[in-house]
Amino acid sequence: MEINGDIKKMIAALVEVVGERYVLFQPEDLAVYECDAETLDMARPDLVVLPGSTEEVSGVMKIASDHGVAVSPRGAGTGLSGGSTTIEGGISLGLARMNRVIAVDPNERTALVESGATNVSVSQAASAFGLYFAPDPSSQIASTIGGNIAENAGGPHCLKYGMTTGHVLGVRAVLYDGTIVDIGGQTRYSADLDLLGLIVGSEGTLAVVTEAVLKLTVAPNAVETMLAYFPTIEKCGQAVSDIVAAGVIPAAMEMIDKLTLNAVEDYLHLGLNRDAEALLIIELDGAKAGIDIQKQLVESCLSRNQVDDVSWAKNESERQDIWKARKRSFGALGRIAPHGYVLDGVIPRSKLAHAISAIGEIARRYDLLIANVYHAGDGNMHPCLLYHRDREDEVKRVVEAASEVLKLCVDLGGTLSGEHGIGVEKILEMPLVFNEKDLAVQESIKEAFDPMFKLNPSKVLPTPKVCGEAGSRPLIRHKILTDRC
Repeated sequence: MEINGDIKKMIAALVEVVGERYVLFQPEDLAVYECDAETLDMARPDLVVLPGSTEEVSGVMKIASDHGVAVSPRGAGTGLSGGSTTIEGGISLGLARMNRVIAVDPNERTALVESGATNVSVSQAASAFGLYFAPDPSSQIASTIGGNIAENAGGPHCLKYGMTTGHVLGVRAVLYDGTIVDIGGQTRYSADLDLLGLIVGSEGTLAVVTEAVLKLTVAPNAVETMLAYFPTIEKCGQAVSDIVAAGVIPAAMEMIDKLTLNAVEDYLHLGLNRDAEALLIIELDGAKAGIDIQKQLVESCLSRNQVDDVSWAKNESERQDIWKARKRSFGALGRIAPHGYVLDGVIPRSKLAHAISAIGEIARRYDLLIANVYHAGDGNMHPCLLYHRDREDEVKRVVEAASEVLKLCVDLGGTLSGEHGIGVEKILEMPLVFNEKDLAVQESIKEAFDPMFKLNPSKVLPTPKVCGEAGSRPLIRHKILTDRC
């Protein structure tokens, strides 16, 4: 988009709404917003606009609508599916200024927050009342509530407490034409259509969420966190299945493979066992008496699967160290390669060992390093394909291997995404799960909310539909697809 007369008028109108400081169009400013944490796909916006309120978002959307300009909402940019990348150019709408936890109601156990509030800030504000916000993606220190809602984020503790959708009671949102709407309310009970269920997980393609009413959870009376090492990743996977079959639903159950374990130990020096093929983290919470019984069941399941060593955290400091091993794992992989392509396919938990073996074979066939981190308890896998972005052939192998991993998940009875969303990253694989009629229904919902198809366009739905066609911001994956056709 050249800065011609019409664009200058639009910039002037945007400045009137948000202020000159919050409309960015210089190349050095735009470069910061050309991708999210999925760095394989990059597309620079034409403008960045940083509103400070719902009313300002409404004003920006009205101007964009009048000019027919695409708008892609953006939180902290921690997404892993290219959900905020401006594939069609236009405006990158950054919501990070809207970061207030407006109110916490301890009686109703709710919090009213702006969409730019960080995930962890909600729990910090609620902690004085013995409450917290249960969804906890690994990026929770930085990721925003708006982004969590857009992607229906999960995290390690979603095994017991569920995804973001179960913790959002209502939202205030802005449609593409600037209309402000309130959806849901103070409870989950409503006689209306469940439009809130459509908004959560819609990846910013239906509306821009600006505020949310969140359900808070009472902090557990007791927490026990365990670290276990296994001689094979298959034994570890079987132990996970046995624990759930025994009737134990841990708060979290996370698995890390040897490659990732050693990267974490190189980075954090936690004293992890470098020789283990798999590390398993289990957290139990609730009443102390119940936890004691669950610990016995867990340890019995681990023993049946030849666990090498089991240790329970003795205090909060040791518990935090255990979680560092998990939550900093992807960052630690940067010691091996400068770029990582993180997937989040889902499989039935009973197929975990098979999937692990098959992903290893895919890595060998494509001559790639694939590190593996799993929300093992619910079958949500996070293979991380390590690569160098400046090596064209390596990037091509990464894209093609990633597609095979996703197909594997579907073939095993799973699906494409557990918590990262489709974005642009998995858009070409959508027909593996949905037929043309399914996709047409989804497109009709999109059209009902956004008739101009300008709100976060070229995400989720596989459009354009022609092989290799890419729109105004061709991506590396589009080139690879064209070469394959």
